[in-house]
Amino acid sequence: MAYKKIEDYGIIGNMRTSCLVGIDGSIDWMCYPHFDSPSIFGRILDHQKGGYFKITPLDADVTQKQFYWPDTNVLITRFLAQHGVCEVIDFMPVGKTKIGEQQNRLVRWVKMIRGSMKVRMECIPAFNYAQDDHQTIMGPQGAVFRSKKQSITLATSVPLQNFQNGVSAEVELQGGETANFVIKETEGGEQYFEDSVAHEGLINTIDYWTDWVKQCTYKGRWREIVIRSALTLKLLTFEPTGAIVAAPTCALPEELGGVRNWDYRYTWIRDAAFTIYGLMRIGFTKEAEKFMHWIEERCYELNDDGSIQIMYGIDGRHELEEKVLDHLEGYMGSSPVRIGNGAFDQLQLDIYGELLDSVYLFNKYGSPISYDLWKQLRKLINWVAKNWHLKDEGIWEVRGGRQHFVYSKLMCWVALDRGIRLADKRSFPSDRDIWMKERDKIYEEIMTKGWDDELQSFVQSYGSKTLDASNLMMPLTFFVSPSDTRIIKTIDATLKSPEQGGLLMDSLVYRYNVKETNDGITGEEGTFNLCTFWMVEALTRAGQQDKDKLEKARLMFEQMLTYANHLGLYAEETGPRGEALGNFPQAFTHLSLISAAYNLDKTLG
Repeated sequence: MAYKKIEDYGIIGNMRTSCLVGIDGSIDWMCYPHFDSPSIFGRILDHQKGGYFKITPLDADVTQKQFYWPDTNVLITRFLAQHGVCEVIDFMPVGKTKIGEQQNRLVRWVKMIRGSMKVRMECIPAFNYAQDDHQTIMGPQGAVFRSKKQSITLATSVPLQNFQNGVSAEVELQGGETANFVIKETEGGEQYFEDSVAHEGLINTIDYWTDWVKQCTYKGRWREIVIRSALTLKLLTFEPTGAIVAAPTCALPEELGGVRNWDYRYTWIRDAAFTIYGLMRIGFTKEAEKFMHWIEERCYELNDDGSIQIMYGIDGRHELEEKVLDHLEGYMGSSPVRIGNGAFDQLQLDIYGELLDSVYLFNKYGSPISYDLWKQLRKLINWVAKNWHLKDEGIWEVRGGRQHFVYSKLMCWVALDRGIRLADKRSFPSDRDIWMKERDKIYEEIMTKGWDDELQSFVQSYGSKTLDASNLMMPLTFFVSPSDTRIIKTIDATLKSPEQGGLLMDSLVYRYNVKETNDGITGEEGTFNLCTFWMVEALTRAGQQDKDKLEKARLMFEQMLTYANHLGLYAEETGPRGEALGNFPQAFTHLSLISAAYNLDKTLG
């Protein structure tokens, strides 16, 4: 099997875990039972060892189509041949049944639409990132796969045969006939499900998703892609805690064959403000509230000096030790394959601004915060007032040494500014004079040291000569007005090609120029989808006074929509050939799409 393109996958899930389903009907990535558990199917990271679960017709002359049932996360892969049409309906049951909550299961329901086809199923798990051996125990209603740490069951009424390290089956289906295959925890044995039960689970799951989508208040242009982004974000939510994973995958490369391969199955404080804003803006207040609750819990776990960690496990754990899995070759040979994330103990000053901005937004548009939370926030704000002048690793988590990153200083200004606003709004006790004094110092320092007269632009860090797309956040955080001369010139400079000192490739934006930035990592990378949507927002706000910029914002946004995959999903980056790069799908990209769509639609009127 050759590796599929990253964009040739869809995602299904149940707010506990998820899996990537290829357009050929193969599940090549699934961590079980949770997002950050070791993988049981991981062929996307090693096509020989990784394990997979594939259902596909045996016909040589077959074409595939893949799509979601409208307004749901139920994925349908349709196989079309001259003599028959077959569908594989993949879903993880959610919602309530007659006997209570759904269990943590993966259901693959095969349905013959017309004609006849012989369908082959292969299920070869590879436990613990293909590190642990397992036994395959066959039974009359499926098979049990048992490793030293984990056991799962494939339940089915279809007769199975031993095949390599797993099982296979072939079944001839006629028009109207169905078969189902279910992955579940082994508790309760391998009892299979009647097709009527699988069908009931499908209907309940469709009802759950369509009812959830009805909460959406967004009625503007591009509603379909906004809904798909919201559904993706919901999938990436870990329901027990409300945390949202940055992506459900690890080690998918930012450059094919390169070393920029990171584990994103964790929750970043940085995502907080974007999540709260994005979800509340389009009506999903319950999800915003639950994530806010997760953030609040982290605020009660501050370090002794009042600082906070940049990222956490989905269950709130602090230690995220980074390891390299040398036995896996990596996607298309892109090694090392990393699990865990060594950036968890970095100093990234920008997170304080994003955290305080999220609390400020929630207090304004959601529910008023408590005095007990304010006491914790006050410690954070005082820490920022004392430490904003430090160098840090910045938003991009560089590993080439700390710098005075302009974006980090900007977000320290945001932290102090939102702290002052919150205190004033709620009449909370505060160290207002100190906060105002330090806030104003930061402002003047950014305008002096973060601005380059020669380039006529804000730069990445003090003394540097390179641009950084994160500075496009200045008007979005109300640091400057959208029509401020300096931000207009920064936008214009960023819109130049890399050869001219800018960051634009056609309509796509790089986060920075890797050739001019010592980020401690070798290799190239693609354009950053998040940064392209930031540019759309910056142009949108500038377009309130400049119609040309508003038109450019719309053109750029609509061009960017064409880089989504066939299901409306985005990875972290877009490569030079328009391919998806990096972990997939990425929450931050879909959050920024929602925000850009909302504000652009509102401005266009």
